[in-house]
Amino acid sequence: MRLQARFRWLPTPFRSLFLFIVWLLLNNSVSVGHIVLATFFAIFIPILSFSFRDPQPLILKPGLALKQFVIVLYDIIVANLQVALLIVGPSKKLRPAFIKVPLDLTHDMPITILASSVSLTPGTVSAEVYPIPESLAEGEEMTQRYLLIHVLDLDDEAELIKHIKKRYEAPLKEIFQC
Repeated sequence: MRLQARFRWLPTPFRSLFLFIVWLLLNNSVSVGHIVLATFFAIFIPILSFSFRDPQPLILKPGLALKQFVIVLYDIIVANLQVALLIVGPSKKLRPAFIKVPLDLTHDMPITILASSVSLTPGTVSAEVYPIPESLAEGEEMTQRYLLIHVLDLDDEAELIKHIKKRYEAPLKEIFQC
């Protein structure tokens, strides 16, 4: 991947700044030698590691991303209360199950964010995304990806799939335009 002229020396400027500051903090010194070494690391580590990065979609709607963050945070709090009531409440048989959610997302980053959002919400855990692109045979195309989710107490599988797709996947698809 060729770098644009303006990013040739600092392909990831925030990472460079972070490396510079962390180096000085770890050494607990702002001597000239440490500043020179921190500058060297801040410039050359991102340049040397830039080719290892996979291209990811950009966040095209930061306002919607912030709104989605608040929604996930709210869902985490509500789910904590629901799981606490399930565990501490009157004796009730839980109905644990695995469900397979078909994904419309195409890039790895939004899929990872979706899986993390589901896993952060108590009572659900993302188990696997399949098929894994690397596991496909040479020349074989990926038709559909699925997110395998374990649910602590499942009432209606179709309703939960619809809820996940509407509440989590659709906004991510819009945020990343993928």
